[in-house]
Amino acid sequence: MTTPSPIAQQIWDMKYRFKRPDGTPVDATVADTWARVAKALSVREREPETWAKRFEAAMTGYKFLPAGRILAGAGTGRRVTLHNCFVMGVIQDDMGSIFNHLKEAALTMQQGGGIGYDFSTLRPKGAAVVGVGADASGPLSFMEVWDSMCRTIMSAGSRRGAMMATLRCDHPDIEAFIAAKQTPGRLTMFNMSVLATDAFMAAVKADKTWDLQFGGTIYRTVKAKYLWDQIMKATYDSAEPGVIFIDRINARNNLYYCETISATNPCGEQPLPPYGTCLLGSVNLARLVLEPFTANARLDETALRDVTTVAVRMLDNVVEASNYPLETQRREAEQKRRIGLGITGLGDALIMCGLRYGAPDAVKMTRHWMTAFRDAAYEASIDLAAEKGPFPLFDHDKYLAGSTIGTLPQRLRERIAQHGIRNALVTSIAPTGTISLLADNVSSGLEPVFSFSYTRHITLPDGTRREEPVSDYAYRLFRDLRGDAPLPEAFVDAQSLAPTDHLVMQAAVQDYVDSSISKTINVPEDFPFAAFADVYMTAYDTGCKGCTTYRPTPVRGAVLEVKKPAKDMVVADAGPPEARPETLPGRTYKLRWPESDHAIYITVNDVIIEERGKSVRRPFEVFINSKNMEHYAWTVALTRMISAVFRRGGDVSFVVEELKAVFDPRGGQWMSGRYVPSLLAAIGDVIERHMIETGFLADEVPLRRAAGDSKVVTLTTRDGGSRDTTARRLRACPKCGDNALIRQEGCDSCTSCGYSKCS
Repeated sequence: MTTPSPIAQQIWDMKYRFKRPDGTPVDATVADTWARVAKALSVREREPETWAKRFEAAMTGYKFLPAGRILAGAGTGRRVTLHNCFVMGVIQDDMGSIFNHLKEAALTMQQGGGIGYDFSTLRPKGAAVVGVGADASGPLSFMEVWDSMCRTIMSAGSRRGAMMATLRCDHPDIEAFIAAKQTPGRLTMFNMSVLATDAFMAAVKADKTWDLQFGGTIYRTVKAKYLWDQIMKATYDSAEPGVIFIDRINARNNLYYCETISATNPCGEQPLPPYGTCLLGSVNLARLVLEPFTANARLDETALRDVTTVAVRMLDNVVEASNYPLETQRREAEQKRRIGLGITGLGDALIMCGLRYGAPDAVKMTRHWMTAFRDAAYEASIDLAAEKGPFPLFDHDKYLAGSTIGTLPQRLRERIAQHGIRNALVTSIAPTGTISLLADNVSSGLEPVFSFSYTRHITLPDGTRREEPVSDYAYRLFRDLRGDAPLPEAFVDAQSLAPTDHLVMQAAVQDYVDSSISKTINVPEDFPFAAFADVYMTAYDTGCKGCTTYRPTPVRGAVLEVKKPAKDMVVADAGPPEARPETLPGRTYKLRWPESDHAIYITVNDVIIEERGKSVRRPFEVFINSKNMEHYAWTVALTRMISAVFRRGGDVSFVVEELKAVFDPRGGQWMSGRYVPSLLAAIGDVIERHMIETGFLADEVPLRRAAGDSKVVTLTTRDGGSRDTTARRLRACPKCGDNALIRQEGCDSCTSCGYSKCS
């Protein structure tokens, strides 16, 4: 046991501690939180006091971590959902259905639920709309509406929204879908994934043609490999879209006989049917290791079985304890009682047992641990069925004929045949970024450790800032036990591993998970494109249900270089502003905003600089004028701020990204056939157009830098001075502003303030 990190206390206080509306704490300690959740989830038991004690014991010491919705909401009396995941209903291809589903999505997100949608049911752009004499605008145009809705829900103060959009690989608009995220600021509330069928993957391998069709009409035929390369190039450049192997998901679904899946939750670990829901929780393997960093280090498998057994019962009880945004979601949950119990701290547990992540002995041990975990989870659900009855849609013959059930030990299949099973699907590996921080910063989910130590910048109530070291649980435990001894070879982080190390672990774990996995395969910036595409094909060939990668680039943050040891965090600020020349070339643009009676005139002046022997035109200042005095104060402030940024030089293209990401909670406007979320976003469009027309930005590529990337942050790992410092470029956190945003498990997580966003 280590001395708890301050970040664990801070995350608890900020996210999971029950407080009254005026901010007065109700939970005095973390133990009070455990007791509150345990009591709330035991009320339907025949012996609630007995089970409350067992539930509390499982959470004590962070051995079992219910997902954040459960920790924050259970036992508070608030009308919130305790479910993390929702996939919404099938959108029928008519305007009434589309906007009814938009309403359902808003109601779900209002209660804090992340949602997934399949837009494959909407006719492609340009298709005839019978009866109204018009052409369809296509699924992407309606995704823009969903994107704006999500921003609006966020503005109302709810938890940041997260959405997943999927589109079939044979939809006529699939190429536009693949390229959508190449436009900076577009569809930022969505994660996006292509539904790749087995037939498509076979066509790619055989280099055959592929029909793009809708409603029985073939719109176009392309080479399958061409389409695959388009997916790979987009993902290589901007980390999206992901790929979901949808036929495999449906074939290996325990409920194959009564549902069809075409979408997942935002992080991908829960493929769900229409109105499907799921409850998440994780067993913390890092807290179950006995005699760590010794020759006798091992996982306490008795404790693993005990904690897993209790965790299944707790999650099953959440089905009744939770509120539901929609009655259709309640019925779906009660009919199938789907849960998603997973693991976290795997990376730390392997290190503590002297096993290098991705190595053959680590894979073998992971399989052993996952077998014990899966069997205990299924055993617990069978026991619950014997006690309380199986899930209502349990079909004895069909369920036992499922391909996943066929991989279970014979004794479990025999017990299912005798008693049924309480939960149709039991296991899943979810992203656990914030609850892993709560658990004293253990490695997240099945991911390797991201960084062994770094420094948080904390803003104090008086406005001053202080630095606070943060270190990984296993790293800190090793230092407590071994002092300054050199780190063993098992201490590897996400950046030092090869993509195959990530992939082999994902494939190994998937064999023991009946739902799916949230996993990010990190690849270096200079990773060859051909090898990158092979990662996805290997993921398919090794039985994964999907694949998500992260290749750092200047747009998203990058591994820069290995430097000599320095302070834990080094921030390089931009230089002083340039002096203004007497005359500057520029252009003035006229902008008509539908809500304003008067046009807005935007002037962008440039400075000519010499760069690598060539004259380059770079924006230097901005002026915004209008007869409409309603906007006067903020336009003056805006022009001064933008001009101040421009005059400092460097790559200032991130200004456009920031402006285009601003949304108006009252709603945006349709301009030139495109939805613009706010007047500020429209101004950003004008400045971006100017940058492109003057050659400062290339027209065919996305912005080169996201907001905040003008600063370089150095994270260090040490082994008593014998290891180099690893420098990484991180992004600015939208909440605290620190350059401390990392990408892991399909989510952005701030290592400074604990902010997280899975989209």
